[in-house]
Amino acid sequence: MTYEEIKNNEEVRTYIRQADMSLSALGYTEHSFAHVTLVAETAGYILETLGYDERTVELAKIAGYLHDIGNLVNRIEHSQSGAIMAFRILDHLKFPPEETGMIVSAIGNHDEGTGTPVSPLAAALILADKSDVRRNRVRNQDVTTFDIHDRVNYSVTKSELKINKAHSLIKLKLSVDTRYGSVMDYFEIFLQRMILCRKAAERLGLEFKLMINEQQLI
Repeated sequence: MTYEEIKNNEEVRTYIRQADMSLSALGYTEHSFAHVTLVAETAGYILETLGYDERTVELAKIAGYLHDIGNLVNRIEHSQSGAIMAFRILDHLKFPPEETGMIVSAIGNHDEGTGTPVSPLAAALILADKSDVRRNRVRNQDVTTFDIHDRVNYSVTKSELKINKAHSLIKLKLSVDTRYGSVMDYFEIFLQRMILCRKAAERLGLEFKLMINEQQLI
């Protein structure tokens, strides 16, 4: 089964839709199809660029697309509940146990609270997920009532994750409009995520760098 087939699976789409509705009720930024599709494509880009085989790239995309379904259960420990949900879905779809294990392990390890880049798949998923910071993830359109997550996401006018030609470095470049959020705001909520990104990059044999407004910070 392919990534495109998973994307078009109505059961999967229902869970993603309902998980995002739960997060919306809690005041979180967008975690729906835009987010999971971007994460899937970015995870695939990372492993494809580094020369991984086509099927591993496909599994990375599937893991990226499924990674946040656990928010349907609860935001707390959503990576673990999402891994269990993904196992049920993939088992039902007759995925080979080895492929199911790779995807489930990556999903279960993508969150900065408990996650570790235990595999190349997990490392690519971590980097793809944590690099998705952008203005149009903010649901609240009233700037005067922004919380810190709204401010940080809204302040990012451009986000780009790229691997260099030598395949030695992965760089997250952000353009931040400091009228809405400061660089310190970013670090206040994302420092743990950036540390996990550095570990994920190392798992892939890369060095991780963070650039904000052309200044290297990590």
